[in-house]
Amino acid sequence: MKLAFLCLGVMGYPMAGHLARAGHQVTVYNRMGSRSDAWLAEFGAFDVDAAPSPEGAVAGAEFVFVCTGNDADLTEVLLGEEGALSAMLKSSCLVDHTTASAELARELAARAAGRGVGWLDAPVSGGQVGAEAGALTIMVGGEEADYRRTSPLLDVYARKHLLMGPAGSGQLTKMVNQICIAGLVQALSEGLRFAQRVGLDGERVVEVISKGAAGSWQMENRAHTMLRGEFEFGFAVEWMRKDLGMALAEARRVATELPVTEIVDRFYAEVEAQGGSRLDTSSLITLLPGTEAPD
Repeated sequence: MKLAFLCLGVMGYPMAGHLARAGHQVTVYNRMGSRSDAWLAEFGAFDVDAAPSPEGAVAGAEFVFVCTGNDADLTEVLLGEEGALSAMLKSSCLVDHTTASAELARELAARAAGRGVGWLDAPVSGGQVGAEAGALTIMVGGEEADYRRTSPLLDVYARKHLLMGPAGSGQLTKMVNQICIAGLVQALSEGLRFAQRVGLDGERVVEVISKGAAGSWQMENRAHTMLRGEFEFGFAVEWMRKDLGMALAEARRVATELPVTEIVDRFYAEVEAQGGSRLDTSSLITLLPGTEAPD
């Protein structure tokens, strides 16, 4: 099929590559042309092309995918000057992998419907490693018919995807995902620091408890780097704060309390204040007392 993929960040770059490898004709767009050039150089053996604008990239595309940073970026790419939506074919489908607000998802779904275009808000979980491995988890909001026809394409880079409800439901589910992660990372930080303070070997602690009820993706993938004090990778604190901010705003809208999430968000604000905006979210552990042995 003829596809377009807009925005080649750490997630979009490999996702678009998987679609090209699967045999589809893929045209990409990225604000920085050098990123598109690099992508073309890597995947040039396949049926690929690049366009200088979102509008140009989506010409003739049956499905359009976008994965950008936030509400403002998404609005610009889809609705701005040379935006994608106005140039999309009727009966085509727009699949948004951005982690954005549910409110914007519903607004864009309505705009797409007004043009006869399908819509899915489909934020992802699994990070850069999951994107590169084609093993993402995708939470989808939209109409079932659009989901059914898009599913074979999602299968190309996801190990699990599921329709959660109407437009906005994918974004709401991603909020649940981030709420759960925030609490897990803080608990893991406290557990690892406690182990160190009482004189245990943190690596051996993780080796045994990760196979029991305390085990989690965060423990398997972040505990060892946390113990080594390595945070220059992964999902950045500033992006997590963006996501938690949307979750907290939605919670206020529906009069639901998220006390742990509020606390962890304040902790992330402290990490940012110390210059850690681009550190991985596991850097929460740096706010706790050091690793010196107990008296």
